[in-house]
Amino acid sequence: MKKQVRLFRSERGYTTLELLVTVGIMGTIAAMAAVQIGLARPAFKGDGAMRQVMAQLNIARELAITQRRFVQVAFTVDNEVRITRENIPNGTTVVQTTPIEGGMRFGLTPGVPDTPDNFGNAAAVSFGAAALLRFSTDGTLVDQAANPISGSVFLNWPGLGQGQERAARAVTILGATGRIRGYRWDGRNWKRI
Repeated sequence: MKKQVRLFRSERGYTTLELLVTVGIMGTIAAMAAVQIGLARPAFKGDGAMRQVMAQLNIARELAITQRRFVQVAFTVDNEVRITRENIPNGTTVVQTTPIEGGMRFGLTPGVPDTPDNFGNAAAVSFGAAALLRFSTDGTLVDQAANPISGSVFLNWPGLGQGQERAARAVTILGATGRIRGYRWDGRNWKRI
């Protein structure tokens, strides 16, 4: 006579212990992700603001070259970039005024030094004694007397408190060529973007 072997399979599903372990692991991973997102938020805001300022400067430079007119750039209030075209024979036209998004402002971050370009960081918008910044028809950045001028625009996220340096960004312009560079502060050094 043959023995019949019967296989019993559990139809109960998962045990409570297995479910608790799975939920615990998922909760731990979610908490770690939330902390990392919180730490990365200032960096995302800083990058966005820096790219916005760089885009406005590039727009102004391209307008000056393509329209064969001087185009003024002004950093107004504490978070706006205004582009103004100088008309011929006289007068000006405001092309656009763009606010920087995300709560970022023109400002120096305590403890963060000047960029490697060393154009100065005496102020958040540092272009020496120039009263007027404008791109000329050949794309160079010049002052009111049409002399090439270089400088830096520093961005920060005020009120962030501890960790404010994670949002520190800078945009530099080499006047003789009109070259625009972006920098990100990594906690120890400026890194060119």
